[in-house]
Amino acid sequence: MWLSYDVALLGLFVWQQSFTQLSLASKLESRVPAEFALKTVPDVLSPQDMLTLPRPGTPLLNPAGDLALIHVRRYSFDDRKKHRSLAITTITVGSPPYELPLPDGGELFWLDDRTMAHVVETGTDDEGKQEMFTIPVTSTASNISVGQSVSIGSFPVTTATDFRYAYDAGRLVFSAYVHADGDLNLVKENDKKYENRGDSALVYDETFERHWDTWVGPKHKSLFTVQLVRQSNGTFVLGDDFTDVLKGTALSSPVEPFGGLDDFDVSSNQIIFTAKDPELPKAIHTKQNIYLVGFDGSNLMELTSGVHGATRAPVFSHQGTKVAWLQLDEDGYEADRAKVVIRDLEKDVSFTITQDWDRSPRALAFSRNGDFIYFVTEDIARVKIFTLPIPPTPSESTAHPTLVPPYNTPVALTDTHTVSGLQVLSDGRLLFMQSSLASPDDAYVLDNLQQIEADILRNASSPVKAELGQITNFSAAPLQGKYLHPGEDFWFKGAEQDIHGWILTPPGYEPTDVKKWPVVLSIHGGPEGAWIDSWDSWNLNIFASQGYVAVAINPTGSTSFGHNLTEGVKGDWGEKPFVDLRNGWEYLLKNYPQIDPERAVAAGASFGGYAINWIQGNPDFGFGFKALVSHAGIFDTTYFGYATDELFFPNDEWGGRPWEEESFALSRKYSPAYTVQKWSTPQLIIHGSKDYRIPESDSIAVWHALQQLGVPSRLVIFPDENHWMKDAGNSLKWHYEVFKWFDKFVGENASVPLRN
Repeated sequence: MWLSYDVALLGLFVWQQSFTQLSLASKLESRVPAEFALKTVPDVLSPQDMLTLPRPGTPLLNPAGDLALIHVRRYSFDDRKKHRSLAITTITVGSPPYELPLPDGGELFWLDDRTMAHVVETGTDDEGKQEMFTIPVTSTASNISVGQSVSIGSFPVTTATDFRYAYDAGRLVFSAYVHADGDLNLVKENDKKYENRGDSALVYDETFERHWDTWVGPKHKSLFTVQLVRQSNGTFVLGDDFTDVLKGTALSSPVEPFGGLDDFDVSSNQIIFTAKDPELPKAIHTKQNIYLVGFDGSNLMELTSGVHGATRAPVFSHQGTKVAWLQLDEDGYEADRAKVVIRDLEKDVSFTITQDWDRSPRALAFSRNGDFIYFVTEDIARVKIFTLPIPPTPSESTAHPTLVPPYNTPVALTDTHTVSGLQVLSDGRLLFMQSSLASPDDAYVLDNLQQIEADILRNASSPVKAELGQITNFSAAPLQGKYLHPGEDFWFKGAEQDIHGWILTPPGYEPTDVKKWPVVLSIHGGPEGAWIDSWDSWNLNIFASQGYVAVAINPTGSTSFGHNLTEGVKGDWGEKPFVDLRNGWEYLLKNYPQIDPERAVAAGASFGGYAINWIQGNPDFGFGFKALVSHAGIFDTTYFGYATDELFFPNDEWGGRPWEEESFALSRKYSPAYTVQKWSTPQLIIHGSKDYRIPESDSIAVWHALQQLGVPSRLVIFPDENHWMKDAGNSLKWHYEVFKWFDKFVGENASVPLRN
């Protein structure tokens, strides 16, 4: 009986204990937040949505100007592959393009009005080559179709790219990597000799030793020409005698790491190109010269002279009598104001036509008759098309010609969004790509230019407006029903002038809300850069769609607002930009009561990552951020002057080499490394191991400092990425880690520990 009673009590105790444990477990479980997940509801633009959108390239016009080729890339998370296709479109508003799948990738360009060339890699790894095919195109008023491809020849390498075809001369111009001997046919043999040299040492006697994301090897980029002619039976044949037009010159073009078709142009018998000055150390100088050379490599002539910086975007007029390029005055200053230079080839006279214009063009194109020039230019956080009539050629070369109206005031043809890939149609219209904060790239056409040009020439006070038409709509279906904020401009008083910013509000936001919404401040890179009205991989609408008020400010150092603001950051990284950011932050909190200042976070990349590290060490700025994210941010600005690939950049920013007294004092003054004792805000640190612009050791140093301080921190390294996130899977992981980090500290169930 006693035993039975005892057992009964024991059973009751066990039952009660189990019940208590279950109750406690339930309570604990209710307090543990569920595993974080990105918002992916149908009306929200998720990171995965953005990464799977079509990504069209620059339109390539046929000679007649009635058809364009547009390369399109799409990423699929189902098979984790990029899928390539070619869109062939008429230059007609509302006409759907014909899409040709490109399972083997490759590049396509026009040979004539109805014949495309397709260059694609074929063969095994050891015997790889690029083969060229022709593809006929048939176009009617209602239909576009393509015929059977035909092989017409091959390249003995796998690096041929940047194709431009001079039909009248029957010459194809392209770029490829080649060894010092300049022989394209010996590249594979030379590659094998190098690979089998018996060691893996990389030995250097001059910079660059590595650039962007690549260790420099024995090959360089050069420009080649080869015969490509139509035979009497109508078929094209590619020759096999490849001429390196830069052989023996020490010149390399296109200019790495980003140069391509925009670094050279062709006429009926010549190539104009830009190349780094061969007499100067490449990592220390930005000076590039403009050259002309014949298709056979003869008659090489430099068109630039004297002291100048980089040159960009050389182009021929359609008549071949003039060329134009963009030129920067200061060697070493990559963000110097670019100016439009015209060279009259018949008179051997060069003259600058935008010397007094406080904007910096990106790209150029002559009008069909050669009387006007168009340029794509950043202006007030947009990228617009401007035009100028070309003045009469002066009697001698000058950077300061006397210009009177209408030759001295560029006229804007577009007023919003961001333009790229500008081309002139045979009928005088303009074709280009355009994107905005709320819309990815699509092809557009601008009409009514003849009337505009006539109004400009007669100095009309209000020229007629250009007519804009949309040609393609690649992302219409996948973005149907998605919340996309167009971006709202705001302005406030900065350190020295009015400063611009963007604000994008999330789905469900109401003007009557009070301290309801978390806010994220994004800080741009550069520092000579800008948040502009364009679709970007750092997509402000993604931040808004994940439930944050997205704020982006263009502080001192930003481009598109005049050269004084851009240049104002030099030697002053830690001062004026942060006065601007603080003033903007105060403006936002005062004018947007919907923002909850207790749920504020910030993120930045490159200079923006530096800014995050600088904010960490300057709590007196008073932002009150609960969490920070730095991507590829600088930790020690002095060491950066030694470690970056492009040494000219820190030399110019700090006014000298890193050991020199004045530059050392400035870089030391604004180095986050010497503020670590003040760090206390939780921080996520992200970096790519192939980033040679800002080496990953900077982020590892930030991580080590935070860990030793006991500040909540997390390090994410991408071994295969450079300064950017290029892989879609990695980009999705990037977004997941960023928003998970923010959610941990300012999410609805957040708790904010001060120390680990």
